[in-house]
Amino acid sequence: MANPNIVNVATILGRTVGAALTTTSADIVTNSAGSNKIFKINSVYVSNVDGTNNATVDVTFYDASATTSYYLADAIVVPVTSTLKVVTKDASIYLEEGDKIAALASANNDLQIVVSYEEIS
Repeated sequence: MANPNIVNVATILGRTVGAALTTTSADIVTNSAGSNKIFKINSVYVSNVDGTNNATVDVTFYDASATTSYYLADAIVVPVTSTLKVVTKDASIYLEEGDKIAALASANNDLQIVVSYEEIS
């Protein structure tokens, strides 16, 4: 796995992705193996869009070099019509090649996730 030297970058592209979460874990942001890029995750927000019920969220970071997932959020309750800040710019993380962010919810379509990141090459 090669990652670019982030002191001498050629390109930084701003990206934002969003998804409705289900009870099945879904990859939200994936830095493909062999991409020659590094992704700087600036923010991860999870919002409860259900008007009646609380829901829980799991957000994981998969470290390809360790072939292990680590929790960024583990069964955290997101109250009705509230937003959870999982990652913020003052505590950003990097995805090297093969790494990814995945998430799942306790109820289908009650939670939505938005991830803002920079694709660096």
